[in-house]
Amino acid sequence: MQQLKTTREERGKEIAEKMGQIKRLTKDLYLVRSQSGPGAYEVTHSEIGWKCACPDHVTRGAKCKHIWAVEFSVAIRRQVEKVRITPLAEGVCILCGSSNIVKDGIRHNAYGDIQVFFCKDCLQHFTLNVGFEYMKKAPQDITSAMQLYFSGLSLRNVTKALKLRGVSASHVTVYKWITKYTALMEKYIEKIQPQVGDTWRADELYVRIRGNMKYLFALMDDETRYWIAQEVAGTKYSHDAAGLLHTGSEIAGKRPGILITDGLQAYKDAFKKEFGTMAAPRSRHISAIQFSTPANNNKMERINGEIRDREKVMRGLKKVDTPILPGYQIFHNFIREHEALQGKTPAEACGISVEGENRWMTLIQNAAIPRRLTGEAIPH
Repeated sequence: MQQLKTTREERGKEIAEKMGQIKRLTKDLYLVRSQSGPGAYEVTHSEIGWKCACPDHVTRGAKCKHIWAVEFSVAIRRQVEKVRITPLAEGVCILCGSSNIVKDGIRHNAYGDIQVFFCKDCLQHFTLNVGFEYMKKAPQDITSAMQLYFSGLSLRNVTKALKLRGVSASHVTVYKWITKYTALMEKYIEKIQPQVGDTWRADELYVRIRGNMKYLFALMDDETRYWIAQEVAGTKYSHDAAGLLHTGSEIAGKRPGILITDGLQAYKDAFKKEFGTMAAPRSRHISAIQFSTPANNNKMERINGEIRDREKVMRGLKKVDTPILPGYQIFHNFIREHEALQGKTPAEACGISVEGENRWMTLIQNAAIPRRLTGEAIPH
């Protein structure tokens, strides 16, 4: 009997290691292809463990090879490579990681003096003010302004909040900070691949840009709520959404197993164009949304609500290529903690950890150092 269990385990491992044998529908529902004929068996998870629809499990109550295969598949998913984005450490060269550094003068800045260091190994001068060089305000003030803005305050109310801290800055200055650092972080983040799940959701939301109605198309991972991609279109009916799906697959490094959308024809055409294939494993498109089933788009509507709240404060966007939308995407993915993720950010759920008390500063400083473009922590 023990030998039989071992055989089931080994066969399950073989199934898990083959491509296209397991399809993940939800975190508690998998389809495992039959190894002896056509069709597939449903493997579901409940409070008492895994259940399989195959005869081996139903008639004998055994832990079948299909359950073993799913457990191996889940274990493989959890063993994703973690990306740690760490704050700059004192006593270490930010360029080469050497601890062979000495103090070498003071740089006078508008908001105070900054210590300059010299690395005896790479022969470079540096400061811990990286990313905020030549700025007239302290990094803490700049990042606080960004946090306040993306948390819901208007530009003018942000300036009032800063004034309570003794910091004088106009609403135009705050907008320039958002523009500058959003662009910097975007280039850095696009080089880090999130470990998203196999079920994605897409939806469109109308926004006003200079008084004209436009549509924001957004793509989100179902499991981690990671906002994968976005694009602005003039209309939703004739828009080619294939670009959104193509960008999403490039960022994620794969195509989804399931794409959930509303019934908009643009999604159907885009899905066929980008993910349509006769080869297994094939992606599945669910476009008949029903609010009483897991196929509903409630999670996507939550992002839409966040964007709508931000737009109301701004009374509309000012231009199509506004930095506000990509800036809010960064805020949603890397800064804002979500109750549905047990207090994690979507990035953390995807294996990307942004460390430090000030995540804005950690992202900005890492983005400003070429050595840190991979998101790897510099060795101490």
